[in-house]
Amino acid sequence: MAAVVGLIAALGLGPVVEADAAAAGPGVTADRFGDRPHGFASLAGGTTGGAGGKVVTVTDQAALVKYAAAAEPYVIRVQGTITAEPFGASVEVASDKTIVGVGDSGELVQGEFHLSPGTHNVIIRNMTIRDSAIEGNWDCKDTDFDGIQMDTVQHVWVDHNRFSNICDGQLDVRKDSEYITVSYNRFEHNNKTFGLGWTTNVKTQITIDHNWFANTKQRNPSVDNAAYAHLYNNYLTAQVDPGDPVWTYGNWSRGRTRMVIENSYYQDVQHPYQADATAELVQHGSILKNTTGRHDAWGTAFDPRDFYDYRLDPAAAVPALVERFSGPQKAIGRAPYARH
Repeated sequence: MAAVVGLIAALGLGPVVEADAAAAGPGVTADRFGDRPHGFASLAGGTTGGAGGKVVTVTDQAALVKYAAAAEPYVIRVQGTITAEPFGASVEVASDKTIVGVGDSGELVQGEFHLSPGTHNVIIRNMTIRDSAIEGNWDCKDTDFDGIQMDTVQHVWVDHNRFSNICDGQLDVRKDSEYITVSYNRFEHNNKTFGLGWTTNVKTQITIDHNWFANTKQRNPSVDNAAYAHLYNNYLTAQVDPGDPVWTYGNWSRGRTRMVIENSYYQDVQHPYQADATAELVQHGSILKNTTGRHDAWGTAFDPRDFYDYRLDPAAAVPALVERFSGPQKAIGRAPYARH
């Protein structure tokens, strides 16, 4: 803890209040723990989830399914571990919902959150989503057990979650979904991690920041046909199966994607960032340590500041920041949702 506090203070990354450390950790600022999204999810009316709706606490699958699919807004607090039955079962999430883990203990095990076409205004935060993988089925070609899957949705914020050991995608953003922000998540122990696309249209706008990809093989993320993909301050490390010459990789700008990568940190990664000939990829300020393979950059892509303001942390600070602040946090599961 002291080392993290010292590094954050030395690099000038915001206030470090010792009194905060016992409760929520150092450097508690609006952009790290606030209950409003940044990036693309903040645009075009913003993303508020279930704000203004009833606050309910659920401890079992039936209650989670009931409130998540309801027509009216809800803030749904998930307390403890919920194991989905049957194995791989989906929890349908309707519009105007916030799903947030209580403390840092909220878990969905062997199940999926699913957002169907037309769904909008959803926040999923502070959850652990894990263990839908089938032993011995590494490629998962005959299953579709994602952690979160969304198709043709708008305004979704996926923040401070932990995804682990899922078959197949941990997070799939599909079929022309728009105004998405994916921030401060931990993606761990997986083959197909985080994919975007499944469309020939070029519509999606997505912000991906301060995420930790650890022991993940591919799609970290893979971004196909996104109009704007802004990746910054992400941490990629310790890939699984680095001897695979093709399908072990970090960030991939595919199809006609325009991608901007800023101040990320790549350690022990094969093909840290790459782009199709039809795509564009601009990279600024990242640190590469013990990386091999492709380091593509071409085209002009876009300027994220034409769309929104954001704070860019130094790449050297990314490992300490992301290790400390990504994944479920007790401060998130306690404070922000008491006042909705």
